[in-house]
Amino acid sequence: MSGFDPHWGWFALGLALGAAEIAAPGFFLIWLAAAALLTGVIVWTVPIGFPLQVVIFAVVALVTVLAARRWLSGQQASSADPLLNDRGGRLVGEMVMVTEAIVAGQGRVRQGDGEWLARGPDMPVGARARIAAHDGTVLIVEPLG
Repeated sequence: MSGFDPHWGWFALGLALGAAEIAAPGFFLIWLAAAALLTGVIVWTVPIGFPLQVVIFAVVALVTVLAARRWLSGQQASSADPLLNDRGGRLVGEMVMVTEAIVAGQGRVRQGDGEWLARGPDMPVGARARIAAHDGTVLIVEPLG
């Protein structure tokens, strides 16, 4: 029996990559860890030279990363709060006050402690409106009543 069996090196690399994925999650290193562990199993069962081991690792890593990418691209990520990063979308249905008269379809409204550009029917300063939609950072408003 030799002093160092190469499969232990692959197992150690696989565990180190798995630990790195846990420490700095990015959902990428786990596939390289799987490739290293699989390479370790192959090297454990079939005695092969180190250059071929590296080739096997590279091929298995490429296959696992591409397979994971393909599988993950088909997965729909669901969110508990789909409007989390859509501030304008969160405001739809809220009441606003016109701070700069809406003339020819454009003006400004106050919502909370901020002012937003607004589009909608002509309304005087002080009129209350409801946010019907948004177009980027421009709120689309409609008069109440």
